[in-house]
Amino acid sequence: MTPGDRPLPASGSTSSSPSSGRRSSALVAGGILLSRIAGLVRERVIAAHLGTGFAVDAFRAASRIPNLLQNLLGEGVLSASFIPVYARLLAEGEEEEAGRVAAAVAGLLAVVAGVLVVVGVVFARPLTAVLAAGYTGERFELTVTLVRILTPGLGLLVLSAWCLGVLNSHRRFFLSYVAPVLWNVAQITVLVAVAARGLDQSSLAVALAWGALAGAALQLGIQLPAVRSLLRSLRPSLDARRPTVRAVLRRFGPAVAGRGVVQLSAYVDLFLASFLAVGAVAALTYAQVFYLLPISLFGMSVAAAELPELSRLGDAPAGTAAGAQARGEVTEALRARLHEGLGRVAFFVVPTAVAYLVLGDLVVATLLQTGRFDAGDTRLVWYVLAAFSLGLVATTASRLLQNGLYALGDTRTPARIAGVRVALAAVLGAVLMLQLDRVVVDGPGLGGLDVAGAVPALAPLPAELRDATGGALRLGAVGLALASATAAWLELGLLRRRLQARVGPLRLGGGHLLPVLAAGAVAGGVAVVGRSLTAGLASPLALVIAGLPAALAYVATASALRVEEPAALLAAARRRLR
Repeated sequence: MTPGDRPLPASGSTSSSPSSGRRSSALVAGGILLSRIAGLVRERVIAAHLGTGFAVDAFRAASRIPNLLQNLLGEGVLSASFIPVYARLLAEGEEEEAGRVAAAVAGLLAVVAGVLVVVGVVFARPLTAVLAAGYTGERFELTVTLVRILTPGLGLLVLSAWCLGVLNSHRRFFLSYVAPVLWNVAQITVLVAVAARGLDQSSLAVALAWGALAGAALQLGIQLPAVRSLLRSLRPSLDARRPTVRAVLRRFGPAVAGRGVVQLSAYVDLFLASFLAVGAVAALTYAQVFYLLPISLFGMSVAAAELPELSRLGDAPAGTAAGAQARGEVTEALRARLHEGLGRVAFFVVPTAVAYLVLGDLVVATLLQTGRFDAGDTRLVWYVLAAFSLGLVATTASRLLQNGLYALGDTRTPARIAGVRVALAAVLGAVLMLQLDRVVVDGPGLGGLDVAGAVPALAPLPAELRDATGGALRLGAVGLALASATAAWLELGLLRRRLQARVGPLRLGGGHLLPVLAAGAVAGGVAVVGRSLTAGLASPLALVIAGLPAALAYVATASALRVEEPAALLAAARRRLR
């Protein structure tokens, strides 16, 4: 058994308490919150200057093509392969060996990413033809140009993810998650500066792409000094012969396959959405900005903070009564950490989903409705966001359960389960989007809903209808979001069943899901009443008037139903005040 595979005894001193896990996840959430706020500002600037027209469709598609490669080699894969091995070496006092592993992983990532960057730039046209097959004319040509600009940033962002893995393993959580602020700021600065010159939509999209490339360099650069202070050397190597490096590589293949399946889902959505009416791709990506916010803040933050701690736990030696007792203690410790994390995820995500369902149009209008982004765009993004929100709890909880399996050395099961989810989402999404793209909404709310075309439909709308701008909203993108939400619940169920076989019973919401859902229902009712009292008010004011009482009602109801998280938050606030 290599050091990368060797688990720590349950009695080791490397595990941390739930309160330290809560503090670590708060640091991750703080960094993510700042980066997401910067991201929302970026989205507002993009919406103001590009709206939901062909140029923003091209930019969204072009962003996703290099992002496929980044995500294959980035944080998700390193969380499954590198961080568990590196964190265990640190816990065992093998700092020199840990440094060698980090250097080898950095070198190998740089080589692979470099090759993929060259491939992406050279073959930008055929890649675009495959992944955005419904694009034609100017929208297609602009997408090709943007892919060639954005792809070189891949290598920089992959190495940035490596920095994140090193920092997280040393429990340095904040910097790596706040670094993307610079990536967002660079895009905002470039777009605002260029827009002042009165250029056309295509030129603005090209400038935005150059801003993203510059931001990737800044995101990497701000992390390197901190990483250098933790490692004795920043000299990457290609030494793949060391047992510890081989342990990382053995996990790397299945992790890449798993991430590949997850990314395949995003590109299946892009491929399918390219056959929908103009604006569908933009509406999906705008909605995903809001959808990913709670996943990042409350799912990723908990999962990222727990992964190093879960990785420091492991199976005790077998064959003796003492070993059996130690294994039981380890299993109980793992289950306790997972339960505590699931409880935190549910407490924060349920009210977010309720807010998106009931107040989503106010949220979107407050943050995006300006310039070319009008009230019709707001309604379409809200409908898509509401559909996504039905799977929000499942998606965030799945992040934590995946990391639980990664910490136990199982990278294959999450990949297989992700494959099942992608298959369901693709088939169901294709069916639903074709039907809902014939459904149009003319006017606020769903009062102007009508069916324009034969249903059931087995083919996309004619090209002249898909490319038409203005007029009533078509809901094809909502079908893709509904399919995604359905598949997320299937994934959660399969992950939970597999993990229960390893650590015993796991209750969704940490055993408090029903009280949290009840509190969410009360908050939703309060929000509905609040909406009825704010008709005609500006969106930001209406959001505050309807949302604040709903939030207070949620916390009060959860406390009355003896959910633990409100009391824990209050205790933490009191400690900080002291």
